[in-house]
Amino acid sequence: MILLLWVRGILARRRLRVAGAIAGVALTVALLAVVGLFLVNAGNSMTARAISAVPIDWQVQPISGSDTAPIRKALDDAARVKAVHQVHYADVTGFEAQAGGTTQTTGPGQVIAFDDGYLNDFPAEVRQLSGSMDGVLVAQQTAANLHVGPGDTISVNRIGLPAVNVKVAGVIDLPDADSLFQAVGLPPQAAPQAPPDNVLILARQDWRQLFDPQQKTRPDTTRLQLHVRLEHDGLPPDPVSAYTFVTRARNNLEARLAGQALVADNLGVRLGAVREDALYASVLFLFLGLPGIALAVVLTFAVTSSGATRRRMEQALLRIRGATTRMVLSLSATEAAAAAIGGTVLGIGAAVLFGTMSSSLEPNGPTLLLVGATGLLVGFVAFLLPAWRDARWVTVSAARRAVLRTGKPLWRRLWLDVVLLVAAALFFWQSASTGYQIVLAPEGVAATSVDYKAFIAPALSWLGTALLTLRLSGSVISRNGQILRAIISPVCGPLTSLVSAALSRQSERLTAGIAMTALAVSFATSTAIFNTTYNAQSRIDAELTNGSDVTVQGTSQKPAGEHLAVLAALPETAAAEPMQHRFAYVGADLQDLYGIDPARIGRATHLADAYFSGGGAAGMLDRLAATPDGVLVSEETVQDFQLQHGDTLNLRLMNAGDHQYHPVAFRFIGVAREFPTAPRDSFLVANAAYVARMTGSDASEYVLMRARSDPTALARQAASVLASEPSLKVADIGQAAHLIGSSLTAVDLGGLTTIELGFSVVMAAAAAGLMLALGFTERRRNFAILSAIGAKPRQQAAFLWSEGILILAGGLVFGLLSGVLTAWMLVKLLTGVFDPPPETLSMPWTYLAVVLCLVIASVIVAVLSARPSSTHDAEYLRDI
Repeated sequence: MILLLWVRGILARRRLRVAGAIAGVALTVALLAVVGLFLVNAGNSMTARAISAVPIDWQVQPISGSDTAPIRKALDDAARVKAVHQVHYADVTGFEAQAGGTTQTTGPGQVIAFDDGYLNDFPAEVRQLSGSMDGVLVAQQTAANLHVGPGDTISVNRIGLPAVNVKVAGVIDLPDADSLFQAVGLPPQAAPQAPPDNVLILARQDWRQLFDPQQKTRPDTTRLQLHVRLEHDGLPPDPVSAYTFVTRARNNLEARLAGQALVADNLGVRLGAVREDALYASVLFLFLGLPGIALAVVLTFAVTSSGATRRRMEQALLRIRGATTRMVLSLSATEAAAAAIGGTVLGIGAAVLFGTMSSSLEPNGPTLLLVGATGLLVGFVAFLLPAWRDARWVTVSAARRAVLRTGKPLWRRLWLDVVLLVAAALFFWQSASTGYQIVLAPEGVAATSVDYKAFIAPALSWLGTALLTLRLSGSVISRNGQILRAIISPVCGPLTSLVSAALSRQSERLTAGIAMTALAVSFATSTAIFNTTYNAQSRIDAELTNGSDVTVQGTSQKPAGEHLAVLAALPETAAAEPMQHRFAYVGADLQDLYGIDPARIGRATHLADAYFSGGGAAGMLDRLAATPDGVLVSEETVQDFQLQHGDTLNLRLMNAGDHQYHPVAFRFIGVAREFPTAPRDSFLVANAAYVARMTGSDASEYVLMRARSDPTALARQAASVLASEPSLKVADIGQAAHLIGSSLTAVDLGGLTTIELGFSVVMAAAAAGLMLALGFTERRRNFAILSAIGAKPRQQAAFLWSEGILILAGGLVFGLLSGVLTAWMLVKLLTGVFDPPPETLSMPWTYLAVVLCLVIASVIVAVLSARPSSTHDAEYLRDI
């Protein structure tokens, strides 16, 4: 009965405090739930994307002389197999062709054959460019080297046997050549081998007819592989579990084969890489989610602590009337139950609602159950811990005092805030100077892990900034100096001295409000800046892969540049620029060569300063434009060939006149780390005019296009006008973002961003407005006394507005500075997420303006709702 009466009294007289506590618990639970659900769903999405991006799950290569029947049985026993096909490989010494009265030759190559139905189950292995798919198919680079096309004849130089002639039916591209031609059985630490430059594809029966004799005389020059597609439906959705599942299945297969075959586990390798990205997602959860969750918990405790004086006085009255400590705690537990249960239910409900509204947040029972238990724990501890402490350690006489003498807290005497900030700077400097990796892949260990030491710097910085805010704001308020008076004078006028003196006696309460507002604004600012920078870099990453908003890719025989005028005239085209894509030999290494117009290439694509070493993008392009024979070389090539600036680099390029490779002199003028559409390792960038003059061809294989608004719409328009040219490939930036699949910057953070920023706004407004309103409610007796002694409403309002403007000024200044610093630190620490790293922070000015307006509005609402009214003065005067 007493418990029910107490609950009814609390709900009737302390509604704001209970409502604030419920809101704090609900924010904690909801934010923890949605971030946890995002983490789970992001991992599942990574797994699905990674699996879909693997054309061949397993490549099983029988040892020479082994029977394929027991190998096939072992496959069925070890895993759920969806499709298995045979692929035959044969090495050749080269190819020859007659073209334009000259004989074209190539170096060593390979001839392969697929069995029936292979391309139906593995359609990503071959892309048709021209001609027919029925018959002999020649790879694009081989066709360019031999200058042949459909209908032409190629001579195949077999090893140890006479050459044979075949007639070309079509020209194709091999998008997955690295995997298709990989050397099966190499140790994991071995460097990957480049695929052959020259490839021919025959029908299986033709291959057997031509290369069975070579297999008998030189069995080391031919091989057979079984390409396996597994059933993906049974794989665990979590990337770590999926990797473990696939790896164990492969190990089981290798044990069953007992040396009869070698296995290349492409799916396991891909999932192994995704584990690292999944850990990066966990890092994002820790960096972005935990500060917000911690802030919501702190807000909950701050709300319950706002009535500390009143709670101690209530406990004193109860104990005078005979209540035991157990009874006091029981009464506090009822209030805690109301806040904990109510907040947890609201938080879970909000999380489920977000999940139904967002396709990227599917509800997960275990996650919601764990979050619910956390919410209940937070609610009960927030109420019971201070109540237990006061009941045990505060005497009745001390509890009845309206004003308590407090000394400087220990952290201020120890200058803990300065110590934490200095330690944060040292840890951050150590991390930045040693080239750390926040996600580690220990040598020789088939696992990845997070370097949790990297969290020390931002955690110490966050705590140190919060304590520094308390120190500085407390010092300004308690000293009652010129700074305090200057801040409040606009709203106090002639009462400035009196109000500042009153505020200086309440520095502890006001500094807590300023600190809470600053933390909330800091969280909103850092989250918004990081997410904006992340989204901008995601686009840059996709644009780097694709080349531009839309890229039209052709071949040497069918260059996309021939359609430049038509593409530039499309309604959605903002700019269109041609780009050459040739191949050049650096020594014996065949590399991609990109010919550009340095003065115009920037109109169609973004070139970041991070793409180049030794200078910014503008400076490097100006240098290239001023040096007609200049060439920018990738870092790997510079290191491999020990090049120095100014060196003459003799590249062998194919001449359009005789279709032979001839040396062309270039001058090495700079290093390019990245370039649109270029591979990561070895490539070259030169002036298109010089390449055209030295090779006798001004054909541009690529066209880069900048969209006016929607790249997808521009891609549709380009594909429509190029429908008659099947050899031209149109790709937009959205497709590139999907193709880089499990890369973390390809993970769509749109839903998480919206939720995080929404919570940030709510917490910023709650921290400022709710803390201010609670302070006013706890001191309504003081305002009633002012009214009783003759204070006018305008004079009483000066006290209210002065507190509001003080919390606003301190919270916004400290919060914005801390938020920008935290965002900068997060971006620097998470450099591994970005490729390339961002040049500067992206500032979300609109969002920051919205946060600012809402915080100001919450303070205004709190002040207006607490304006004195003489109606209840008598009641408030009797209030304890």
